[in-house]
Amino acid sequence: MDAIVELTTRDSIPAKDTWDLDGLYASEQTWRADFKSLESRIPKYTSFQGTLDESAGKLKACLDFDMEFSRTLEKVHTFAHLRNDEDKTNNLHQGNYETVTRLLTQYQQARSFINSEIMEIPEATMQEFLDHPDLKEYRLYLERELRYRPHTLSSKEEALLAATSEIARAPQNAFGMLDNADLKLGSVKDENGKEITITHGNLQSLLQKQDRRVRKDAFETYYKAYEDHKFTYSTLLSGSIKKDIFYAQARNYPSVREMNLFYENIPVSVYDNLVQSVRDNLGPLHRYFEIRKRILGLDELRAYDNNVPLVKDLEWNMPYEEGVDKISEALAPLGSEYVSTVKEGLLGARWVDRYENKGKRSGAYSSGCYDSNPFILMNYKDDNINSVFTLAHEAGHSMHSHFSKRNQPYMYADYTIFVAEVASTFNEALLTRYFLNQDISHDMRIYLVCREIDNIRGTLIRQTMFAEFEHQIYQTAESGQPMTVETFQDIYRTLLETYFGEGVVLDPCLSLECLRIPHFYFGFYVYKYATGISAAYALANRVLSGGPKELNEYLNFLKSGGSQFPIDLLKGAGVDMSSPAPIKTALAKFGELVGELESLTS
Repeated sequence: MDAIVELTTRDSIPAKDTWDLDGLYASEQTWRADFKSLESRIPKYTSFQGTLDESAGKLKACLDFDMEFSRTLEKVHTFAHLRNDEDKTNNLHQGNYETVTRLLTQYQQARSFINSEIMEIPEATMQEFLDHPDLKEYRLYLERELRYRPHTLSSKEEALLAATSEIARAPQNAFGMLDNADLKLGSVKDENGKEITITHGNLQSLLQKQDRRVRKDAFETYYKAYEDHKFTYSTLLSGSIKKDIFYAQARNYPSVREMNLFYENIPVSVYDNLVQSVRDNLGPLHRYFEIRKRILGLDELRAYDNNVPLVKDLEWNMPYEEGVDKISEALAPLGSEYVSTVKEGLLGARWVDRYENKGKRSGAYSSGCYDSNPFILMNYKDDNINSVFTLAHEAGHSMHSHFSKRNQPYMYADYTIFVAEVASTFNEALLTRYFLNQDISHDMRIYLVCREIDNIRGTLIRQTMFAEFEHQIYQTAESGQPMTVETFQDIYRTLLETYFGEGVVLDPCLSLECLRIPHFYFGFYVYKYATGISAAYALANRVLSGGPKELNEYLNFLKSGGSQFPIDLLKGAGVDMSSPAPIKTALAKFGELVGELESLTS
């Protein structure tokens, strides 16, 4: 593991290893000019207020201004957040990002009248507007907005709700500061007796240690910090839930869940099908735990035993450029245009900020805006196989964005979260298939099969458990019951017992896990990971076993952006997420992998 002292500073990184942001702004001065222009134009919104019902032309003029403003703001925001993530210690970039965030709030307040005024236009008048040639390009946009008619308040009430947005983020922001800044997670001695400070970033590495004493100590020490702060964490989560309930009630939704599903037009049955399908197919997961217990030679399996690799001392070295070559070969079933574009983006076009540097944001993501290339933040490690898979994953996101923005107008280019993980997981599935088809060692085959098992376990099964927990805690709160730390722990403990089964001994502190998941501050978000990986496996099966028709339908899905609701987009690609079938396909794949692992380790 690289020591922190070896990290280089940002200005020492070769340009070829960094993303090229010149296509956004060639200098901070040109960025600031756009920022100042946006600031000066915010008052222009008031000139449209009260006029939207006068004519199709007046409505179009307002929408044109709003779209152009939003498009420039997206560009300004993207540049600021990418620069800020390059080095979190750079005061200039940090300050620029904070000023853009404030501008974003001002923009939301300034435009808050638009939706309510659109809703107040009489239906007969609005139908005339929708049929008018001036509004042809906005017809779908307006039809989507009009779905919110029963949930839109008066202009004054909408402005008031928009002004509460910063206050509403208080529980989420407080959780973030407590969890990332104030919380002291303690330390543990590693297998060599060296004292290691536990962080959120290195916990998984500690839980992968072959020395069980290290895993146990790290696990118990980590959760001791949450035990010491459990009342604060439960109060913050309860506050976030109450905030969501307030907005759902204010906007006349039957529940918070239905409010969150409404945006993407997702039927409640999709959520319920997911939970029921996974619950009905937990057998292979419980078999996997038994395999782990056998191979690790344990009398009892505990949660801190479920991340340690089943093969030891597996050597891996794949420099970035070689990783790109392997990814390109793996993605060959997607056609020459896809492969050449992704290879050029990852190498020549400098979409990727490749390596770690001092102050750089951890992890990985794909970002960008309508007027830029996709950009990928990486912290690539030659000796970590996960780096290659992460690069393939983020390249999937980037290619989805690339195709969408080149085939859709600005207002329909963004795809929703429900389909966001499809292209990325599809790419990972192809990469796993590629490596398994190579001449590899027995241990490497076990490692790759385990990796795919753990990917499905973490993305489909674990996220479904989280989704079930979310549904239950919101139901409990909406029924008027107090949301105490005991309430959260009791609900979560019951779910742990169901999903882990009798083969895993559950330490009492594991019920505190529900208090540390940041996604619970973004109501009803986690289920989309599970549906996304299910759609990806169903589509991968379809493309790999099909021909040009199936491939073209998948590529058309990538090109469609947000031009349809996500369920309809996936139907066009050949997968019906309104049925349990795709979930069952992914669960069947999981079962096959567990069976293969049994054979490889028998």
